[in-house]
Amino acid sequence: MLFNRSLPALALALGLAAVPASAQDATQSAAPAAAPFTDAQRAGIEAIVKDYLIKHPEVLQEALAEAEKQQAETQRLAQSAALKEAREALVNGPHDVVAGNPTGDVTLVEFFDYNCGYCRKALIDVQTLIKTDPKLRVVIKDFPVLGPESLEASQVAVAVRQQLKGDKLFEFHQKLLETKGRVNGARAIQVAKDLGADTTKLQKDMASPEVKAALSENRGLGDRLGLSGTPAFIIGDEVIPGAVGVDPIRKTIADVRQCGHASC
Repeated sequence: MLFNRSLPALALALGLAAVPASAQDATQSAAPAAAPFTDAQRAGIEAIVKDYLIKHPEVLQEALAEAEKQQAETQRLAQSAALKEAREALVNGPHDVVAGNPTGDVTLVEFFDYNCGYCRKALIDVQTLIKTDPKLRVVIKDFPVLGPESLEASQVAVAVRQQLKGDKLFEFHQKLLETKGRVNGARAIQVAKDLGADTTKLQKDMASPEVKAALSENRGLGDRLGLSGTPAFIIGDEVIPGAVGVDPIRKTIADVRQCGHASC
């Protein structure tokens, strides 16, 4: 176990911490390399460290908290770099749905899955933002992570963009996302047909390399940004995971307008 493997190192570190630095330096310069611990010595050290941690669990809690903090900062820096590198693909992907004001001053990007319950909840938030913010541009990116049915629905959604345009395309997106129960390819084709799409052409386009490439690109973007679920929103230099509601997103949009960053 990781805990057991870490005990000798922790014990050694605790032991060295108790020795003055001058003594450590003198020992290191004068003495040969220490012999490996015997099994008996190792067991004794592990028992001492285990007893110490049981009596002082806050030490382990502080270490774990610091490790989590460092991991979060590493992820944040990687995400920030990925946002800069992928900016153009995020906001101007050729296969994405664009809603709201096409020339808006702030772009809200959403990664979603048609079978994500929280995405259905977030749709209401996106609709509200579009209605109340005439300068907002919204980019919708298919990110089918919830199984084969989601993938089928997204294949239809990407293919139908060759036929439906503008408000009609966003209407398709809304109707499909508002579907009760599981969404699959058949349901997506039916919604497209109801809106005037040629289903024969649609089924052919679904299998095209362009559709496959579009979904592969979105998946690659999501992986680079460290997205682990849907919905996920990108505004400026920040990723907002989950259906957080209108107010946090609205505040971030206001900050981007004010200072160019997600938090002023």
